[in-house]
Amino acid sequence: MGAIGYTFLSASIFTSPLENNLLLSKQKYASMKSLCYVAVVSRNPSKLSRVSCKLSGSGIEEKPTSINGVSNSKNRMEEYNTAMKSMMRNPYEYHHDLGMNYTLITDSLIVGSQPQKPEDIDHLRKEEDVAYILNLQQDKDIEFWGIDLQSIIKRCQDCQIRHMRRPAKDFDPDSLRNGLPKAVSSLEWAISEGKGKVYVHCTAGLGRAPAVAIAYMFWFCDMDLNTAYDTLTSTRPCGPSKGAIRGATYDLAKNDPRKEPFESLPGHAFEGISGWERKLIQDRVRSLRGT
Repeated sequence: MGAIGYTFLSASIFTSPLENNLLLSKQKYASMKSLCYVAVVSRNPSKLSRVSCKLSGSGIEEKPTSINGVSNSKNRMEEYNTAMKSMMRNPYEYHHDLGMNYTLITDSLIVGSQPQKPEDIDHLRKEEDVAYILNLQQDKDIEFWGIDLQSIIKRCQDCQIRHMRRPAKDFDPDSLRNGLPKAVSSLEWAISEGKGKVYVHCTAGLGRAPAVAIAYMFWFCDMDLNTAYDTLTSTRPCGPSKGAIRGATYDLAKNDPRKEPFESLPGHAFEGISGWERKLIQDRVRSLRGT
């Protein structure tokens, strides 16, 4: 899988009480239409990561279109972040106006927020060698932000990027649990092709997308769930549902119809799996290719 933990993310996307644990320095904005680079020291002062965000257009609008003095974008962000905090019970926020942001998790896997325009696809292809995009959004998610998905898909075709969709309902652990096997199947197939990096995204890149990446690392990279979870969240602060991943693991590893229901198991159940369970999960996930 290569090195794990080299970081490309927007520091400002993760506004939360946890920010006090980050020291930001050497901030540089490159002409407000390219990349901004920030050096971040994490909780481990000896670990230095490079952070970047792809600014939308020419940067943040100085005078955004507004209704009664409040921008439409701000209203959408407030509504979205309120729902995310309430339903996911985490302190993170999404700032759509800062543009696409992402984190390189492994040499072949990137987790990030939604591409907002065709130029974001150009950036992913030219700067990150992305060959596949796995989109976990439902149609209503895309419409909510006013994203022209067809123009993005068209640019993917022009750039020879394979665009794949595995929709899951936002803020819904049950929908995520049910969708994880097929989403990981698409991700595992794309990585195995070896033609370039895979960009996995939902809306904010804080729930569904990191959950898919963590499940992939858990099932296919010989990690237990806690190791996979900590590996990703230490480089991209987020709060995906560990319960949804455990539930999907149970669903795939269940080999006895008389096994007790997942809901009756202790909270740490299926955070680790045996060798035969891992092999069974891998075979079942791979069998979902193309479905």
